[in-house]
Amino acid sequence: MLIKLDTPQVFSRVIDIISELVLEVRIKVNDFGMSLVAMDPANVAMVEFKLPRSAFSQFEAGQEILGVNLDNLKRVLKRAGAGSSLILEKRDNMLNVQIQDRIKRNFTMGLIDIDAEEKKMPDLEYVARVEMNSIDLINAIEDCSVVSDACSFKINEGKFIVESKGLNSAMAEFSGDEARIDAENCKSRYSLEYLQKFIKSAKIIDKTILKFSNDHPLRMEFRTDFIELNFILAPRVETED
Repeated sequence: MLIKLDTPQVFSRVIDIISELVLEVRIKVNDFGMSLVAMDPANVAMVEFKLPRSAFSQFEAGQEILGVNLDNLKRVLKRAGAGSSLILEKRDNMLNVQIQDRIKRNFTMGLIDIDAEEKKMPDLEYVARVEMNSIDLINAIEDCSVVSDACSFKINEGKFIVESKGLNSAMAEFSGDEARIDAENCKSRYSLEYLQKFIKSAKIIDKTILKFSNDHPLRMEFRTDFIELNFILAPRVETED
């Protein structure tokens, strides 16, 4: 296996984001490209990442499974600067990472055995779909984090509301002028600790898609022409806003 990315900076940032949820992953490399699905240790959140082969300038691979410690990988990827290219090559049970810029630098990482059942993202049904500017979602979630550790996503009469209530409260309301809202009235509550990890993706991808229903897992999607990054988050149902 040998694959090359000419602009690895976004890939590096995605790996950094995923590493906050899970430490060890099985990365699949096949005719499609590169992908992974993983669940966090608390069984609260799932992440799915897809990078098609068209994103790579060189792609020589069959059917490969790479057991990788993400903390180790992200440290290596951070050594790639602007203008660097990245080559990943599997040799026996090792992953050779080559960073090419003015000079060539090589890192070698031991691949690990991960005895885990292959995971798939659940196929869930939703009554609400909201597509919005990522920066607006970032601000709404950060506002809520000032007053509580959880927030509610609501649809009320065609408006999307992000709200958090404790001793204090915060609320952001979006109409069809600020977001594309295709939804029935519903409400679900989610952990801000996880949402704050997810929205780091919003800093590199301009649009965010949210799908949810009453007291139902949230699906958060970030997509470009080359990258697909999806999250699932279980609802918080122990208290009401």
